[in-house]
Amino acid sequence: MEPMPGYLDLVTRASAVMYGALRDCSACGLQLSRRTLLDNAYITWTEILLFCFCAFLWTQIRRGLTECLFKPLAERCKLQHKDAAKMPESAWKLVFYTMSWSYSTYLLFFTSYSFFYDPPSVFYDWKSGMSVPTDIAIAYLIQGSFYGHSIYATVYMDAWRKDSAVMVVHHVITLALICFSYAFRYHNVGVLVLFLHDINDIQLEFTKLNVYLKSRGGSYYLLNDVLSNMGSVSFSITWFWFRLYWFPLKVLYATCVSSLQSVPNIPFYFFFNALLLALLLMNIYWFLFIVVFVVKVLKMKGVNDVREYEEEEAVKAAAAGLLPDSEANEDHRHHHDHNAAGQGKHVQNGVSKDKHL
Repeated sequence: MEPMPGYLDLVTRASAVMYGALRDCSACGLQLSRRTLLDNAYITWTEILLFCFCAFLWTQIRRGLTECLFKPLAERCKLQHKDAAKMPESAWKLVFYTMSWSYSTYLLFFTSYSFFYDPPSVFYDWKSGMSVPTDIAIAYLIQGSFYGHSIYATVYMDAWRKDSAVMVVHHVITLALICFSYAFRYHNVGVLVLFLHDINDIQLEFTKLNVYLKSRGGSYYLLNDVLSNMGSVSFSITWFWFRLYWFPLKVLYATCVSSLQSVPNIPFYFFFNALLLALLLMNIYWFLFIVVFVVKVLKMKGVNDVREYEEEEAVKAAAAGLLPDSEANEDHRHHHDHNAAGQGKHVQNGVSKDKHL
């Protein structure tokens, strides 16, 4: 079992190994890529149809839970209109990511797989077209179909935010990683990647739900405020630890360095590492939002989602004369009420446009 490297080891060894692989790849090109794809990609039409069916099923399950559970729960809690419109999205994601991360945790820590403690082992005994263990195949079906659903959901079902376009790109890259890693039998490293990313989504949605719940029915609830602050601190720490520390030092080191040691002619080495590096860059991009969020909390502005458009757009529209005075004043009053809630004062329901499924 190799000790986990540091950042300097990752950069120096990965760059040296990748440069050497690029220098030795004299026959690289479209023709070789096509031949490698045909010789090493294994996926059946049955698996593709099952993926499409499950992606459609996730969409229907979300619609059903939203109409039958999440919306009635938001009404019963007497959330502000704006929060009630966003609450079903967070509740749905919290349910899914809790389930998926729990399953990934089970695979990594309660079975015989040693991928977390010994990341290079993800490539031990790798063979083209090798069978995928049933428990890992289930994880791939759940996650792959969910990200297929999520591309549609981000565009047509979720509230649009400043980073929604990046989120769509993220879902496309993640889905490509899931599909290609399954087809090329890199499923072992895929389980590790999913484990390191899903925990942050649990904390994010838990925090957002408590932000919505702390001001409801015209009253302020201290417990939800405390939970939202605890969730935000936990989210910030684990984002860095899981996505910016463990992810590059466990996953990227294994895929950039250890993979060629175990499988000298591993297929699509550069393609998969390029996707994983893109995923790391997006994690860094979102970490900038987290830094802004932490600065806002330190300035006592309260826990909020710095990706939201509403307040910024209302101010711009009012300044440009695009909103009637009454609407601009209503948006300003809603922002004032939200701040009042953070100070423990009674508030009135806010105003927002509904998000239709």
